[in-house]
Parts: sequence; C-alpha cells; structure tokens
Amino acid sequence: MKTLFDKIWDAHVVTSVNDGPTQLYINRHFCHEVTSPQAFDGLRKRNLKVLRPEKTICTPDHNIPTIDQDKPIQDPVSRFQVDTLTKNANEFGVTLWGLGHKKNGVVHVVGPENGLTLPGSTIVCGDSHTSTHGAFGAIAFGIGTSEVEMVLASQCILQPRPKTMRINIEGELGDKVTAKDLALYIIAQQTTGGATGYFVEYAGAAIRALSMEERMTVCNLSIEMGARGGLIAPDETTFSYVKGREFAPKGEEWDKSLAYWQTLKTDEGAKFDKEVTYQAADIQPMVTYGTNPGMGMGINQSIPTLESVDEAGKISYKKSLDYMGFAAGEKIEGKAIDYVFLGSCTNGRIEDFRAFANFVKGKKKADNVIAWLVPGSWGVEKQIREEGLDKILVEAGFALRQPGCSACLAMNDDKVPAGKYAVSTSNRNFEGRQGPGARTILAGPLVAAAAAVTGKITDPRSL
Repeated sequence: MKTLFDKIWDAHVVTSVNDGPTQLYINRHFCHEVTSPQAFDGLRKRNLKVLRPEKTICTPDHNIPTIDQDKPIQDPVSRFQVDTLTKNANEFGVTLWGLGHKKNGVVHVVGPENGLTLPGSTIVCGDSHTSTHGAFGAIAFGIGTSEVEMVLASQCILQPRPKTMRINIEGELGDKVTAKDLALYIIAQQTTGGATGYFVEYAGAAIRALSMEERMTVCNLSIEMGARGGLIAPDETTFSYVKGREFAPKGEEWDKSLAYWQTLKTDEGAKFDKEVTYQAADIQPMVTYGTNPGMGMGINQSIPTLESVDEAGKISYKKSLDYMGFAAGEKIEGKAIDYVFLGSCTNGRIEDFRAFANFVKGKKKADNVIAWLVPGSWGVEKQIREEGLDKILVEAGFALRQPGCSACLAMNDDKVPAGKYAVSTSNRNFEGRQGPGARTILAGPLVAAAAAVTGKITDPRSL
C-alpha cells in the first residue's frame, strides 16, 4: 500500500544513504535570475557542463519591470541579474525564455501552460513556490542555490525523505469562495509551521471539484504552512488540461504516459504520518490581518484577542498588529485600502483575471485605489485580450500591466509605499515583502476586486 507521494518518490530514487538523504532523479528544472547566478559560477569554477541542458528552462521573472519591457531595465541591480541569466543560459546551452520572448513570464505560470509540468514527475526550481506544480500530481519543491548547481551538474539532488500528510476538504465551497480562500483557511488552521517536515496530499470532494488553475493556487501556498510541497492526484481534469500543450507528450507517447498517470493515486488503506479533514462549508472569503500567511480569518470575523494567543507568541503577535496598524479584537472589514494587486504565481492566471473582470464589470475603480493587474505570462495576457477582458477592465477604470512577478515582492519597480495598505492576491505578507513599510492583506481575486471598486475591505458576497 503506497501513497501517491511514495509512488512518485520511489520511482525516482537513484541511490539511498542509510539514515541519510536520498539521491533523487529530477525530470524538470526551472530556473530564474535570482537563485541561479552562483550555481552557474560554481559549474564554471569546477569546469563542469550542464549534464542535461534540455531538462532546464530559464525565464527571468522576479526582477523584470511590468511596463516598458521593450526598453532597458532602469534599476541597475535588476538589469544585472537579468543580463547574467541571459549570459549563463547562452554559455551553458540552456533554453532561455528571456525578456521579450513570447513564452516569458512567471516561472510557475509558464511551466504548466506550455505542457512542461507533467504528472508523476519530479520538479525543482530555486524558488519556494515550486510547490505550485504539485497540482498535476508531481513531486515539486523549491531548492537552494547550491542545490541548483547540483541539479545542473548531475540532474539529481540529495534530499531527506519527508513525512506524508493528507488534508481532506469535504463538501462544496460556498458562493464567492475561491481556491485562494480554501488555501488561506487551511494555513490559518495549520499555522505557518503546522506542516513542517511533511509533503501534503490534498484530497476530498472540494479538491476534486477544483479546476487545474485552482489546484495550482492551493499547491502554491503549501509552503506557507511549512510543508516541503503539496500535491493532488491527477484525474480527467489534469489530463484534459495537459493534452495538446506544446511540450506535452503526443500520439503513442501520450497513450503510454496516460496509462501510467492513471495509476498515480494513493492506494486504499495506505497510511499517512498525519491526516486531517476540514469541511468546505466552514470556509468563507478570507483576509490576513498580520505579517504571516497563517494570520488569516473570514472577512467578517474579528482579529483574535491577545488572550487567545499562547504566551510564546504574544510578543510577535503584538508586533505584527502594530506593524499593520490593527488592534486585537477589531474587524478589518470596512477599512480603507490604497493598493490592489492581482497577479503572481498564486493568482496570475486566466481564471483569476476572468473572476476579477466579471466582478468589476459595470462597476468603477474607487478613486483612492491604485490597482496593478499583472498577468502571469504573455500567454495569459493574450487570452485576456482574446476574451475581451481587457476592455471590461479599461471600462471599469483599470489598466493591464505586462507579465512578471511584480508587486509580489520588492525586487522590481512595483513597490507599495511605506504605511500604505495593499490587498494582494500574492502569497506572502511578511514585513516589507511588497516594499519597505508596506502593509499587505492577502486575499483571493474576488476580495481584491471588491476592495478595488469600494476602496475598502469588502465582502464580495455583499455586492
């Protein structure tokens, strides 16, 4: 009896060290400009080549601007990082989807949309949100720079085997409750350390009902509760998403792959190290009120009181609320906001833009709100225009930016100013994450849309 995780892991073991790590073969390596320079330098110093260059895809995303991408990057640090990736990819013969390339975009968006993310595979990237790709029934996790070098040199990685956890979500999600709300709910229940040391399988009726893009959102946020990664068993939803994409198997190869993929499910009676179950009916639109993704609550609930926090966490809890300008026990529904960010590897896909556009249709952007709507890739941008969503957005007072990581993190020009409140569909609300002194409220695309048209934290169910 094996779990889905065990089946994929065991199929990729090259060697095992007793009481030590496993040497794991890696099927797909994604690479961006922030965590790869020292790795390529390491190869140079040791006079090594990239062992299997066809297994690595490079795309700059963290440092790129989201306007005027046809002009030189203004920020010297960002320009240097992007130029260095270009130089390294060319020198080592690795595929690069650089700035201006039609496939360029956020690494965890372009991989799946081009058919590079496949069920049953092992996937790594020097980026913690690599867990996104687990939505396809893959073992996908972030790695450090020294490990990036290891994968480039050997197409393998040394990894301790994680424990396994299954999180079941039963029942149906309510009106205007999104996959992002589901993920923020789980993190609030588990806390930011509740899944440390585990690889999580998401299961249950509510998970099976999700689209592929919604599953990617859920798996993307696995890391925010401390998990090594998250995955979902592939099914017809997965197969129909993958079929026909550019780098997906074709013809006879497809039939062979599909036959294998259909075996990728946890066996009846297989044991997990930990298992929990939640009810979808208990989940409502979510917001965060603090400075980590675990500090989340239903949009019309009150911030927990200081008495409800354990002694060890009281100092950091109070510091968190001070930073946010909130008080224990108060509601944040109705509070004025300054910025709205729709995008990132969490919510920068076409379904997120459809949800946002459909919500703001016939309404107007609030005058006090600056909105950054950033597609996760040029593929998403193209779909937005083909479906006429850009016209709906412009009519409502919004403008579309060019693809990139944008305001998810303060590594490019899209920084939220100090003291300002941003409702963000990204994945992290740490102090300064969106700019020095910026205050981030994590939410799904519908809560973001409601805030954008009302200028304050608003329950989308009330509009």
